[in-house]
Formats: sequence, C-alpha cells, structure tokens
Amino acid sequence: MLLKNKTAVITGCNRGIGFSILETYLKNGANVIACVRNKSDLFRDKIDLFSKKFEAKVNVVKFNLENEEEIEKGFLEIKKISPKIDILVNNAGINQMSLFQMTTLKTFRSVFDVNFFSIVSLTQKILKIIVKKNNSKIINIASNAADLSSQGRAAYAPSKAALLSFTKVLSKEMGSYSINVNAIAPGLVNTDMMKNTPQKAIEEALSMTPLKKAAEPIDVANVALFLASDQANHISGETIYVTGGM
Repeated sequence: MLLKNKTAVITGCNRGIGFSILETYLKNGANVIACVRNKSDLFRDKIDLFSKKFEAKVNVVKFNLENEEEIEKGFLEIKKISPKIDILVNNAGINQMSLFQMTTLKTFRSVFDVNFFSIVSLTQKILKIIVKKNNSKIINIASNAADLSSQGRAAYAPSKAALLSFTKVLSKEMGSYSINVNAIAPGLVNTDMMKNTPQKAIEEALSMTPLKKAAEPIDVANVALFLASDQANHISGETIYVTGGM
C-alpha cells in the first residue's frame, strides 16, 4: 500500500475527482480527513462503508471555502483530529462560464475566492502542522483551462493559472523542508461539472483530444496517488496534465 500510515487532508470530497481521490487513498492505506461543504446522508453512508472495507480512519470536516472564518474553524478541527499531516490535496473548486462582458466583478471574486484564495488560506494553515523533512506532499488540482484560455473562461481560467503559478513558487519555498508541491491539470473529466457544461463546449474539447474521450475521475485520482507516494519524492514544482493529449 503506497500511503500506509500517512494522514491526508482532501478538500471537495463529496463527489467527482475528490471522492475518487478519497477512495483511492483509503485503498492505499491512508487515513483521510475529508473536507466537504455539505454532509449528505449518502456521503456518510459511503464513508462508513469505506472505513469498514479498507480498515482506515475517515474523519469528515464541514466548512465553506468561501468564508475565511469557516476555513479557520475547519483547520482547528483538522488539527484536533491529527496534529500532524503528511498530505494535502487542494481539490475543491467551482466551474464558471460566461462571456467577459457578462461576468460581474462579484463573480470574478467568487471564483477566485474558491479556486485560489481559499487554497492559499488553507495551505498556509496546514503548513503549520505538516510533517517536515519527511517528503510530505501538497497537491493542487488545477485545470488545463489555465493554458487554453477559451472563450467564456475570463474568470475561471485565470483562477487556475494563478494556482499553477502558486504551485511553482511554493515548491521553491518548501524545498528545504522536503515538502513536495505539485499540480494536476485535468482536461475534460466525466463528472457532474462536465454534465453542467454546454454540449458545444464538450464537443469542442473532445475534438481537440487525441484519445477522443473524457477522463474518468479515477484517471486523475491515480496521478494524485502517485504524487502523494514515495515514488514521487524527487518531483516538485511540476504540473501533470491529464487531458488525453489535448
């Protein structure tokens, strides 16, 4: 098991990529602190099932990433659960599409609050308790939208581009502590977020994808597993694209 005896904090675990990372980490021996915005009965049932199936600890912490006070409360709860963290996966994010002239400044701020500033805030806090000098890992889930800069992505693409730049800067600052910082930039992934994307945009994305299909959440989770493991101990400051060759 690649993550045996490791403790991981993962945001946005309710569904999609985050849920797949959660399950993959548990399968590989990690204890997980699952950060969610809402605790549904279905999610609780799945967590209970995973705990028994994989004989791993799962603690659920609920907080809203758009609210700094809630992030602080969430962090204090995380700290009570585990005073030492080995892995942080910043997965939570929101999608947004509208032409620039139709995008309000309020929308820009909301997108950046979740996709960038909440990650900065939580990462600063987790760094206070992350295990140093032991190849701990920080993994940021970005998007290839940061590079494509497609129409309708005036808020979303820059928020993800900021995350990629932040990843590189943080990797240089954390190197002396043996903390690896990397990003994953998925393309089209078969999640609820994709289902809410206009069909025309999906078709355009698939037309640019050599593999001619969307990724599944497990495709991203497997990369997140690799980056969190000791197999990636000499990889830092990198972005791995999971795009089917787009």
